[in-house]
Amino acid sequence: MLSGMEAHRDPHPVRLLVRDDLHRRRLTVFFRLVLAIPHILWVLLWTFLVVFAAVATYLAALVRGRPPAPLHVFLSAYVRYLTHLNAYLWLVADPYPGFSGAGDEYPVDVELPGPAAQSRWAILFRLPLAIPSLLLATALGGGGQVRFFTGSTSRTTFSGGGGALAGTAAVLGWFASLARGAMPKGLRDAGAYSVGYTAQVLAYLLLVTDRYPDSDPTAMLEEVERPPVHPVHLVGDAHDLRRSRVTVLLRLPLSLPHLVWLALWSVVAVLASIANWLVTLVRGRPAEPLHRFLSRFVRYQLHVSAFLYLAANSFPGFAGVEGVYPLDLALPGPERQSRPRTGFRLLLAVPALIVSGALGWGLFVTAVLTWFVALARGRAPWGLRNVAGYALRYSAQTSAYVLLLTDAYPHASPLEGAEPSQLSFDELE
Repeated sequence: MLSGMEAHRDPHPVRLLVRDDLHRRRLTVFFRLVLAIPHILWVLLWTFLVVFAAVATYLAALVRGRPPAPLHVFLSAYVRYLTHLNAYLWLVADPYPGFSGAGDEYPVDVELPGPAAQSRWAILFRLPLAIPSLLLATALGGGGQVRFFTGSTSRTTFSGGGGALAGTAAVLGWFASLARGAMPKGLRDAGAYSVGYTAQVLAYLLLVTDRYPDSDPTAMLEEVERPPVHPVHLVGDAHDLRRSRVTVLLRLPLSLPHLVWLALWSVVAVLASIANWLVTLVRGRPAEPLHRFLSRFVRYQLHVSAFLYLAANSFPGFAGVEGVYPLDLALPGPERQSRPRTGFRLLLAVPALIVSGALGWGLFVTAVLTWFVALARGRAPWGLRNVAGYALRYSAQTSAYVLLLTDAYPHASPLEGAEPSQLSFDELE
């Protein structure tokens, strides 16, 4: 299992606090957007004022080397308020938020640092430096947006919003909460990661901190309980970030033979999956030869994707053999499965396929950003590699579920699974 963090990494000064209990009131969930209208109007007004405060803070910080305390307090309250509002909108939390951005008043909150000295060079180039984090925020985690309009409507705005992952988790969570009266933990965790990354991006843009946003979902949700270990999970060396600059530069052409072979293998895998579905429907468990064949296919998918998207460095083999690639996949053997879940497997898999598609955008962005960094430094960034691992893990779980390698539903949490001894009594329940 991939786990752990680099020991030398200091905690990010912008920390997400999650004290949500997953309970959701169906009535407020149903009318969530209507109930949020006063907040949407209020945040538009506040954002208008923040534009002027941000410009004043930028100029003052360039001269003094640190943001003025009153403006820092004002902008910190704005970041905290957007955190509360985003958590409410994306169903990461249930209570109605306040309008002041006060700390310790909401179950999903953010800790922010006080005004401190910052590098003038980092202040001067803050907006171009923030572009990579804005790209990732838009595609995956939801983040601050900076928009420029020219002509008669010339203006600049800062806003906090949700990316593909946040919106997908919220829509699916809306249906689940109406049915169950509770938000699924995996979707809540995915939304919380989105909200936390939003806060870090905005805090960096608005000079609340000079620490660059940390895309590592494990660090973002370090105080959140992990889900149980899924039978389909990643294994390998979590700290091997070395990347060959030559193979990074030529990564796409080097991947072409694998992409062709994967396309051919997919045709056979579809036929094998249909046969496996019929066998499992009749016998209540997959046929061992078909299970073994499809396991190799799913493992090979992971190897190729890890290489293509720069989550791993080595050129993969073509057979999907277990234990030969540095980023590998643990898969269960053929086990008894529920016939009703088998019969409706494709229909049941639709939400997971939607989440996997949303994560695919984030995976693409992490690959592009990692490509530039790896060419310059010869290693992948820790946070981006962990985002890629999250997307690859969920994709593998979805494939394994669809192909009947397991009847365990994919878990959408960015956190890796914990052994039963590491879970609380409530989580085990």
